[in-house]
Amino acid sequence: MIRVVFLFLLLCCHLACSTSDPNTYEADLIIYGGTSAAVTAAVQAKKSGKSVIVVSPDIHLGGLSSGGLGFTDTGDKSVIGGLSRDFYHRVYLHYEDSSAWRWQKHSEYGNKGQGTPAMDGDARTMWIFEPHVAEKVFGDYVKEFELDVRKNEWLDREKGVAKEGDRIVAITTLSGKTYRGKVFIDATYEGDLMAAAGVSYHVGREANSVYDEQWNGVQTGVLHHGHWFKSDISPYKVAGDSMSGLLYGVSAEDPGVYGMGDHRLQAYCFRMCLSNHPENRVAFPKPDNYNPENYELLARVFASGWRETFEKFDPIPNRKTDTNNHGPFSTDFIGMNYDYPEASYERRREMIREHEDYQKGLMYFLANDPSVPEDVRNEMAQWGLAADEFTDNGNWPHQLYIREARRMIGQYVMTEHDTFSDREIADPVGMGSYTLDSHNVQRYVKPDGFVQNEGDIGVHPKKGPYQISYGSLIPKKGECANLLVPVCVSSSHIAFGSIRMEPVFMILGQSAALAAVLAIDRHVSVQDVPYAALEEQLLAEKQVLANPTL
Repeated sequence: MIRVVFLFLLLCCHLACSTSDPNTYEADLIIYGGTSAAVTAAVQAKKSGKSVIVVSPDIHLGGLSSGGLGFTDTGDKSVIGGLSRDFYHRVYLHYEDSSAWRWQKHSEYGNKGQGTPAMDGDARTMWIFEPHVAEKVFGDYVKEFELDVRKNEWLDREKGVAKEGDRIVAITTLSGKTYRGKVFIDATYEGDLMAAAGVSYHVGREANSVYDEQWNGVQTGVLHHGHWFKSDISPYKVAGDSMSGLLYGVSAEDPGVYGMGDHRLQAYCFRMCLSNHPENRVAFPKPDNYNPENYELLARVFASGWRETFEKFDPIPNRKTDTNNHGPFSTDFIGMNYDYPEASYERRREMIREHEDYQKGLMYFLANDPSVPEDVRNEMAQWGLAADEFTDNGNWPHQLYIREARRMIGQYVMTEHDTFSDREIADPVGMGSYTLDSHNVQRYVKPDGFVQNEGDIGVHPKKGPYQISYGSLIPKKGECANLLVPVCVSSSHIAFGSIRMEPVFMILGQSAALAAVLAIDRHVSVQDVPYAALEEQLLAEKQVLANPTL
């Protein structure tokens, strides 16, 4: 009896010590990331009655959705359901209030969206929005569902993941805080938790032969969209003189053989929010290290007669834009991001600053350099950074567009065959529909001595919206039994080009949370969650799992 009492007191002491540690926190579900997927996952967990902590390296929640990408890549909006659709419904309600229209009358805005009207009155959704509005909606979720969000908390990627067997028991951040949970979700764009947990992943483009694809791997000679050099442009510092050296941004490397795999990534950029309202416009700043020679290739493009500078100044409310890359030389910093996924935090910060300097320098060049045609400079003079956006960051977006980083190699790998609906998906957790879209990967010198870009792909799903497998959200059995990955999903490079859209990330974040809840309640691994039970919950939460038009 004395021994039993002693063991009981010892156990109580252990529990008291473990829970009284001020730097240790516990919840049913630990979500790492501050993206839109992280928020929807947290909301769903709370709706399902689970405790949840969002451990966010970001200060601003919402990732790209609140970071400048307001001209939403919707694809077929009919397959956007659940909390993802609720987000766009809340955006709609915001703009129904007349006070939301500060710099422009609602009637003057128009209704242009990407493949759908910006404002859908029948469905009460709005797909186009200002960055601060998105961040407000995410903030409203936090307040409404009383989410526990720990911001500016960075995973210790070297020794911050504690595992027992194939299960994560806790993660520790660089600040020394530890978060213990039953199930974990990696909702980052980079897949840092997934990688630190020892889960298999891939970086770069697979060879076409790996998954029997057509649009993966090196795509030399394939010219989609308008993001290529349509005229013969010399890449050399002295035009036509190969001995003079290459212009800034042109690679001296061989581009590779068509269809082969490589380490290269599609380019990153910032989705700038610009304004042409005189009272809400900040002149483009001149970076301290500005060098106009870095944009000589663009000057030559202009000299060839190209005039498409403003074709991706996509309108969002209040006389603002979501400005994206367009043309052969634009905001995409081609070839300058290959080491980003595996880079240290310090190196990533350097690369983010390099992208910022490049893009700020580009805008300053367009607005001021005499080699830019006068008509372009005159129109650029009407534009500047929106003064009421990103006010704590010099009106510059706080999120670099990480179009692609690590991609898990999970229980099921989504490929172009799945996006073309050529294979049956037995366990759908959501749907995608956007074009298989990769931005340029490299800028090289062709055998004829002229410059060209490579890697820009745009292929429509052949049969409309397609299903996304639950197996693409979970690691292979034996690697990690309590981790879900709704952003760096298990897919090939080109399939990810369609999946990687913000509405889909929100869909998959919610679905991952529902699976996590079932894993907790049934005391099973995420790989052993019964799909029939998951499907029932997904449908109850209004996720769309099949093409409604078929």
